[in-house]
Amino acid sequence: MSNALIVHKAHLPKPLLSVRAAQYVRMSTDRQQYSIENQAAVIAAYAHAHHLTLVRTYKDEGESGLLIKNRAGLLQLLEDVESNQADFGHLLVFDVSRWGRFQDVDESAHYEFVCRRAGIQVAYCAEQFENDGSMLASIVKNIKRVMAAEYSRELSAKVYAGQCRFARLGYKPCGRAGYALVRELVDEKMQTRRVMKKGERKYILTDHIRIRPGDPMEVAVVKWIFDRFLEVRSETVIAWELNQKGLVSSTGAAWTRAAVGTVLRNESYIGNLIFNRKSQKLRQAAVRNPPEQWIRSEGCIEPIIDREVFFTARSIMENRRVDLSEQEMLVRLRKTLLKEGRLTPAIIDRTPGLPCAATCQTHFGNFRNLYRLLGYTPKRNYEFLDARPFWSELRAKLIEQAAAAIKAAGGRVSSGGWSHCLRVSGSVCVSVRAARWSPGQKPTHAPYWSIEREACLPDGWIAAIRLAEHNQTVLDYVLLPTDGKVKRTIRFSEAARARRGIARFKTANGLVQAITRRLTKADPTTHTLRTRRRRRPKAMQSRTRKIHRRR
Repeated sequence: MSNALIVHKAHLPKPLLSVRAAQYVRMSTDRQQYSIENQAAVIAAYAHAHHLTLVRTYKDEGESGLLIKNRAGLLQLLEDVESNQADFGHLLVFDVSRWGRFQDVDESAHYEFVCRRAGIQVAYCAEQFENDGSMLASIVKNIKRVMAAEYSRELSAKVYAGQCRFARLGYKPCGRAGYALVRELVDEKMQTRRVMKKGERKYILTDHIRIRPGDPMEVAVVKWIFDRFLEVRSETVIAWELNQKGLVSSTGAAWTRAAVGTVLRNESYIGNLIFNRKSQKLRQAAVRNPPEQWIRSEGCIEPIIDREVFFTARSIMENRRVDLSEQEMLVRLRKTLLKEGRLTPAIIDRTPGLPCAATCQTHFGNFRNLYRLLGYTPKRNYEFLDARPFWSELRAKLIEQAAAAIKAAGGRVSSGGWSHCLRVSGSVCVSVRAARWSPGQKPTHAPYWSIEREACLPDGWIAAIRLAEHNQTVLDYVLLPTDGKVKRTIRFSEAARARRGIARFKTANGLVQAITRRLTKADPTTHTLRTRRRRRPKAMQSRTRKIHRRR
């Protein structure tokens, strides 16, 4: 089979690149003048006037300009430019603010610089100045960036003030309704329009959102939670019983101690709406506000729980809280250890008079330090924690080796935004993890391996370094697919590995070759040539079969 001539996008002649252009368009939900169609029309007119051909579009629709992490279009643009995959010489943008309304005005300047450094000229089609690098253009661009950031700050203050005003009137400005509650859209005459779905927004200024009880079955569950708590006084027990009944929380996940506590503390069930407990402005980290800044609107929701029952449950939880010194914590923990014979986070959480396991971890750093102070040696071996820096370094080297092999095969590689991960060609993700060895539950049981994955790992593959006994050395390497919906911890024995078809490799090179073979074969953009065996004509196949029969 003869080799075909392959034209790589990044190697187009310069005269051809000089007439090819890409456009970047972004629309948030604040102003109609920045709609995708309006931007595209202005950019198309600019390209026609300057004799440019639009060959590529990078688009972010309905995304805020405050952060870059959720903007797939801009991330793909920067990835193509930095990896020398851009097949155009011009980038057309509607105006300076389309890069983003970043609070650090140097951020949008940096993204423009990345394009210019790659030899791509950036033009702002709706601005009144030419982006020619002159002093005037530099001054105007910087002013425009400051104005874009200030617009976001002013809009944030106005939105926050409006939300506080509507919360005082008993409306739900934002956020989830809570378990057994729904958001109801009403008009200016308080007539019901419909029940809002999860993530749905209102679009008419005169409409508002109120909270009311929802599914009768969930309402019954809330009443049961309060009644049951007055009996057992344990959120953990209630969560276990709810999960045994096959019920899920408001997020669709299993019930936990924290989820039950959230229900028990929610004043919406007695008719009160509380707003501004937390605030998150300009997409920064959420801040807990002091109680004097909370906005409370009483009696605006149909109550589910009797007030006396609610405040009795609250009193139980408040009286259960203990403020202890670290020395007193150790004394009580040591008494619990002597009584139970062992100490685990679950035992700490269910024992009255003890701080919760999270508080212990905050005070003592981790449970190994706590056990050391108590003179307690648990059965579980925690030596693998000391080896974490070594395994992290080994994972990083494996990531570098896989990235180099995929690039050599013609694939495009980026970090993907996850630690120890590779995103290949913007779609498939490879996550490198360590499979930790653990002994069986009983002496007769076979050992097993555990892989701890990230909470939001996308579709793709998990490449794991399987550790030998006591997690001191490498046993081998395994490769298994994931659909992004697997459990947080993946466990398997050697027999389960063979039964589930998890591929095993003796060396890191074998694992890297398998990853490269699978991903480059699935990537339609890779420019690798593969030869296929030609099928012989039927007459020749028939003749060959006859010869074999004679033999």
